[in-house]
Amino acid sequence: MAEKFNELINSSTPVLVDFSAEWCAPCRMMPPILKQLKNHFGQKMRIITVDVDRNPHVSQKYGIHSVPTLILFKNGQVLWRGSGVVPANQLIPVIANYIN
Repeated sequence: MAEKFNELINSSTPVLVDFSAEWCAPCRMMPPILKQLKNHFGQKMRIITVDVDRNPHVSQKYGIHSVPTLILFKNGQVLWRGSGVVPANQLIPVIANYIN
């Protein structure tokens, strides 16, 4: 996973990573929000979900202490980071600053 993850986040296409866990109730609220983001941004951005329990090295590397945590990467750099459940209508303008 780590090699594939590094390949994805080093892309010139922005990648929004949803750090999540199966046991996390708020994390279960994220898929419809992420779908709205995907519908809005289309091919301008990729969205992936990383299970923190299955990928502890990746989670540790990026200091994930609470889930859900979203990190927007481009060319391997962190452009933006946020934690907790945030509605799509609040995330869209924030992410748009880095994509458009």
